[in-house]
Amino acid sequence: MQFVRVSQGTLQMRVLWSFVQQFVINLKENGLSYTPDQILVSNGAKQSILQAVLAVCSPGDEVIIPAPFWVSYPEMARIADATPVILPTRISENFLLDPKVLESKLTEKSRLLILCSPSNPTGSVYPKNLLDEIARIVAKHPRLLVLSDEIYEHIIYAPATHTSFASLPGMWERTLTVNGFSKAFAMTGWRLGYIAGPKHFVAACNKIQSQFTSGASSISQKAGVAALGLGYAGGEVVSKMVKAFRERRDFLVKSFGELEGVKMSEPQGAFYLFIDFSTYYGSEAEGFGKIENSESLCRYLLDKAQVALVPGDAFGDDTCIRISYAASLTTLQAAVERIKKGLLTLRPGVPV
Repeated sequence: MQFVRVSQGTLQMRVLWSFVQQFVINLKENGLSYTPDQILVSNGAKQSILQAVLAVCSPGDEVIIPAPFWVSYPEMARIADATPVILPTRISENFLLDPKVLESKLTEKSRLLILCSPSNPTGSVYPKNLLDEIARIVAKHPRLLVLSDEIYEHIIYAPATHTSFASLPGMWERTLTVNGFSKAFAMTGWRLGYIAGPKHFVAACNKIQSQFTSGASSISQKAGVAALGLGYAGGEVVSKMVKAFRERRDFLVKSFGELEGVKMSEPQGAFYLFIDFSTYYGSEAEGFGKIENSESLCRYLLDKAQVALVPGDAFGDDTCIRISYAASLTTLQAAVERIKKGLLTLRPGVPV
């Protein structure tokens, strides 16, 4: 595991070694094996992703990004002077990338494919058979790498299962796997994430990090050791949390499914619901004006219902709005009632 010096001393070295031991066990859950020099721990998964993009992309390279996407992916590509190539997906297909679309868009400039499963913002989970198809396409393009963002891997709802892309035949050498502690272990403020992959790629990321932020704090590392020690897939603590998320998801899916014209893809993981509210676009709201897009609908619901939602255009799909259910069921119940009440004053602006 690569660390730039945070402090000298015996305590720091004990923390690092304990972290390494627990970390290797965690990776083996996904059928993956890495040596310490093939792992780099950073100040959050976000830093790991950016460093990976900077390390492998050159000006003019193309970064393939399925939409809806996490908002930072395209901007990270631009920071590296690479070109983001956005591949739309369909709500009717659970927002999963169509391999045929992927294959049709790959060129000699294609350098990096970013996959996120379970997904932010959609909660979609890529089944193994679909990942196998994507892997076969990747194998045809020797220069193409895959960045697999798996930070939500432990927040997944049966019967869906998680498959780590690097575990697929021939993909270990082609994959940079990113993960972290902020989601499954509710450690957002601790800023602890990591990337695992072939040594030469990880070494390049480490060079960037050594001139950027150095290493993750020893305090966060010690907390990470405790988190990894909870057991397989986070143990009973994470299992209990996932059960609560599933209850909230089921409530939201049922509640919004009662609204005429609203389209949904039921999340299989993470804690987001990405809902198509475009049937309300074109509506006139008294005292507000016209609802033109996801941004104006979110502003309307914030003003009239006092509920904060995220416009889908930030994620590459303006037809939808993202709702996070990382909140208590009581809070979500109140939010749903307010949203429904706010929508009652609107008339669908387009035919259902």
